[in-house]
Amino acid sequence: MSIAPLEALPLDTLRRRSSTKWRTYGADVLPLFVAETDFALAPPITRALTEAVEIGDTGYTPPDPGLRDAFARFAGRRFGWAVDPDRVRTTADVMMGVVEILRAVTSPGDRVITTPPVYPPFAMCIEEAGCHVAPVPLVDDGSGWRLDLDGIEGALAAGARAVLLCNPHNPTGTVHAAATLAALAEVVARYDAVVISDEIHAPLAFEENPYTPFLAASKTAAAIGYAVTSASKAFNLAGLKCAMMITADARTAAVIGALPPEVEWRTGLFGAIASVAAFDPASDIWLDALQARLDLNRRLLADLLASHLPRAGYRPPEAGYLAWVDLSAYGWGDDPAARILDETRVALHHGPQFGEQGRGHVRVNIGCAPEILTEAVERIGRLASASSKALPV
Repeated sequence: MSIAPLEALPLDTLRRRSSTKWRTYGADVLPLFVAETDFALAPPITRALTEAVEIGDTGYTPPDPGLRDAFARFAGRRFGWAVDPDRVRTTADVMMGVVEILRAVTSPGDRVITTPPVYPPFAMCIEEAGCHVAPVPLVDDGSGWRLDLDGIEGALAAGARAVLLCNPHNPTGTVHAAATLAALAEVVARYDAVVISDEIHAPLAFEENPYTPFLAASKTAAAIGYAVTSASKAFNLAGLKCAMMITADARTAAVIGALPPEVEWRTGLFGAIASVAAFDPASDIWLDALQARLDLNRRLLADLLASHLPRAGYRPPEAGYLAWVDLSAYGWGDDPAARILDETRVALHHGPQFGEQGRGHVRVNIGCAPEILTEAVERIGRLASASSKALPV
């Protein structure tokens, strides 16, 4: 049975929002940069939050707001992943969880491997934990992106103590294969290091590229891995502050259990309430409709680029609503998003912020109405036409 795609809210409604996406720039800018989506909340989330407001349920988050069991059921239903609810602990957001785990498993000055181009806060969080970034870029094999396992082993042999994995990967939208994750686990285990896997985009993996949780990739992965995830990206709940740290081994569970109680106290009550509703089966139809819309939009972007920016490099993401586009052929410098914003009033994410590999690139948020995406690419296409006409003959 085909799923009707989710429809975005009207632009005039979206401009009433007070979040980063809608308050960073003026009303003349189409914002396709930060990872917020333009859809109404899943109805079960709206109902749960509305009831909480009506009864003044605005106190402290309890030790178990029901999220552990809700996520375990969701993971089993959506991913075929058997999660032990007793090995789920909450905190405010994924990056906070990453920092606290890094502090627990590394020593100041240790090196932590990243795989750029990658989510900019990875480097910030590694530094916040007192460690140094050891970049091992993804490999472009001509058909997709993959982990450089040899490069990762070299960095581990040189002393790196952890790998900060992005699975699915932001910004390329890569869903790492189960065999690749299992091989990564074996490499990391040989050096008695750990993997911390940010899996926040997992609910949005498309059907042809099924997501494998790192902890489920192998027994070795379960023994040396930590997963950190949230409902916030798929269900647009970032402002409510709730994430989960998950383990699959007694030793790693003990590490999470020994974190300061304040780590869990930071969990937002509204975030927990909304996340329980998001993970309920009643929200599955909304999530399926969102995926149907994003599938259409990733294909639409390919068509739009072919028509208006034919020299752009683009592979449709295998998960999520963030598209990685190479505009280096247009000669707009290392950071084309800056010129695009200035001359077209379209806000995209700045490629160089994702690492050296992001030069000449932009990240485009396709979690919007197709009309908005179309208008944005058409504006950028007019800039490309004007730029080509301005070149000397």
